[in-house]
Amino acid sequence: MKKIIFFIAFQTIFFECCFSQKAPIPNNSNSLSPKLVIGIVIDQMRYDYIYKYWSKYGNGGFKRLVNEGYSCKNTNFNYVPTYTGPGHASIYTGTTPSIHGIVGNDWYDREVASRVYCVKDKSQKTIGTLNEKDSSGSMSPHRMLTTTITDELRLSNNKKSKVIGISLKDRGAVLPAGHMANAAYWMNSEGMWISSSYYMKNLPVWVNDFNAKSLTQKYLSQVWNTMLPINQYYESLSDTNAFESPYEGELLPIFPHNLPEIVKKEGNELIKATPFGNSILKDFAIEAMKAEQMGKGNFCDFLTLSFSSTDYLGHQFGPTSVEVEDCYLRLDKDIAELLKFLDTYLGKNNVLVFLTADHAAPENPVYLKSLGIGAGTIDGTTFKSFNETLKNVYGDSIIEKYINQQFYLNNKVINRRKLNKVEIENYIASQVIGTKGVAASITRTSLCNSEFNEAPRMLIQKGFNQKRSGDIMLNYEPGWMDYVTLGTTHGSAYSYDTHVPLLWYGYSIKPGSSVDPVNITDIAPTLALLLNIQFPNGCTGKPIQVLFK
Repeated sequence: MKKIIFFIAFQTIFFECCFSQKAPIPNNSNSLSPKLVIGIVIDQMRYDYIYKYWSKYGNGGFKRLVNEGYSCKNTNFNYVPTYTGPGHASIYTGTTPSIHGIVGNDWYDREVASRVYCVKDKSQKTIGTLNEKDSSGSMSPHRMLTTTITDELRLSNNKKSKVIGISLKDRGAVLPAGHMANAAYWMNSEGMWISSSYYMKNLPVWVNDFNAKSLTQKYLSQVWNTMLPINQYYESLSDTNAFESPYEGELLPIFPHNLPEIVKKEGNELIKATPFGNSILKDFAIEAMKAEQMGKGNFCDFLTLSFSSTDYLGHQFGPTSVEVEDCYLRLDKDIAELLKFLDTYLGKNNVLVFLTADHAAPENPVYLKSLGIGAGTIDGTTFKSFNETLKNVYGDSIIEKYINQQFYLNNKVINRRKLNKVEIENYIASQVIGTKGVAASITRTSLCNSEFNEAPRMLIQKGFNQKRSGDIMLNYEPGWMDYVTLGTTHGSAYSYDTHVPLLWYGYSIKPGSSVDPVNITDIAPTLALLLNIQFPNGCTGKPIQVLFK
């Protein structure tokens, strides 16, 4: 009898211990992952910028990441087009546009017979503005077809992790944050931080308080002069070169830039095209971490940051301008301030940081031609006249759209007239190759029926999505680009657009460097292993093994 009573009592205690609601919840993150991951994407950052300006950087920014972290020196994008939208999506999904579907910043959608923007979502409303007509917040990640590493982090612990995306650009905030983010913030034309109804009904108090500080106006109330004496910017061309575009109202694109006068013409959105756009993003990021207590909970959090002023300035002034160099020297100080904050906020060993870029950039083609280097520009009107020529052959308008170096054929006309589409593809491909600056033309049929193993065709194939891409893809010759005579642009399959930095720092990262080939799609699966979570569901990248040795 005593044995029976003892067994029942033991059984009761056992079940109470196992199933009682008062049982402690295990903390499965402290020892197996960092407290916070910070993904830094620098828009249009070429790999060589780290070393080109090395002697002028301080010890706390880029140098600290390189000296105390791990540098993957041979990191490249493994698809085209190399644009901002596809770049951010590929970094965080671990795959290419052929799978995640973000085939450009915008592309032609045959279903609606219109150009569509990668994060535009008319079903969402702008959060953070009193102007009902302001659609700058009508954004969401609904066009992205796969999960991101940030999604997988939230999925891994039943949405206990907090994920926030921040960028001056909407696409730089929305795509990295993924489908399940707690929030994404970007800047509207008034220089205010806003969001979308996809994430929230109202801005948090701390965001309203930050906007109330009017930091945009304060940053734009100063004259932008070089941080160092201008004669020390010997890594760049003379400030009076002929390859740059001035701000609105400026006679010449030279220092000093009188921002208080320029803002009268361009408005507060001007801050995006100054180094101070990066500075205010850094300020906002630090405020977000403090207000949201990121990294202070029981589960790993993830903050995605995209510094975009580098891209705005690169497009306007070009990669060898004093403006771009000064922007990077100032960005170095912003990154140093961010790392210093993390030292006291969580400690280096509790934070995992990676830094990369969404694409790089070539030299200005007019500048290259002045040096005797083959380069040039292709005006989009060239292909408009080409469409007129095709009318004489087929008796109708065969080309529906030309965008992202791709021809979209008019399937309705082709089907109505019972034309042979493969024959048309081949004919156009054979004709357009005669255009000066075009190196190759590849048809949809070839991309669907063949597998290419060498660049640039391989990169074109990995950027080709059967539902969203065009019917004839063009590859320009090296040094050639869509019509730009001042500043620069990007989008090609060549190393000047694909080669970007990749730095790892903090939690479990041992100092070092490697020249082993790394694809940009390898970042997400590497993060997945460091965080002990699933790969994104469309992931085709491979973990960077040297980081685990």
